[in-house]
Amino acid sequence: MFLFLMASCASKKDILYIQDASQNNGSKLVYQDITIQPNDILKIDIESFEPLAAIPYNKKSSQGLQNQNLDIMKLDGYIVSKDNTIKVPILGEISTQNKTTNQLEDFISKKLVREGHLSDARVSVSLLNAKVTVLGEVNRPGTFNYTDQSMTILQALGYAGDLTIEGKRDDILMTREENGVRKITHIDLTSADFMNSEFYFIKPNDLIIVNQNDPRVKNAGFIKNVGTVLTIASLALSITILLSR
Repeated sequence: MFLFLMASCASKKDILYIQDASQNNGSKLVYQDITIQPNDILKIDIESFEPLAAIPYNKKSSQGLQNQNLDIMKLDGYIVSKDNTIKVPILGEISTQNKTTNQLEDFISKKLVREGHLSDARVSVSLLNAKVTVLGEVNRPGTFNYTDQSMTILQALGYAGDLTIEGKRDDILMTREENGVRKITHIDLTSADFMNSEFYFIKPNDLIIVNQNDPRVKNAGFIKNVGTVLTIASLALSITILLSR
């Protein structure tokens, strides 16, 4: 029983986050560019000093609606095709291949001016359907929508209510699909090294899986907890005493 209890205990090394924080204090933060992917839904607003001149370049259904909820905005957005293109009124088909939202803003505004559509074009592009899925040993597993331009894996886990005490903090599994390629990595939250990796900032459609730690796995069988162990031991002792009489 003593050995079983010892094997079922988790130490501070298994639970505490970023245990070497003092050694990585002051490290430079590197933001990553998030390129537009197929099936992304974009909100594109085109404005000009002459408001009436910009109206034809925007979707009619979006005119005059300033306080839309996110679901309505998605229905009104531009869906990126599997060929990485969108169709903008008057401008026609525009490629989003290898472009960030900022780069697409710059591309469309220059196209409007260069082709004589508008003399002063102001374009804003934002992603409407960014989401991350967090599964496993967290308090609120699920899929979460977000509108932040940059969000870290720790913030994503915060959406899910943080890891449970049974979550394996030194082996978080993350999968990412980008440009038709699936990447799978393992992240150790007990070390600050992950903050310098490409997976520190999440990207839309990332999947985060928190597996059970060793004590939780060991307890997942017939013997669930200490109370069960004591019950079995008491029963075995009672049977032994009865048979020995």
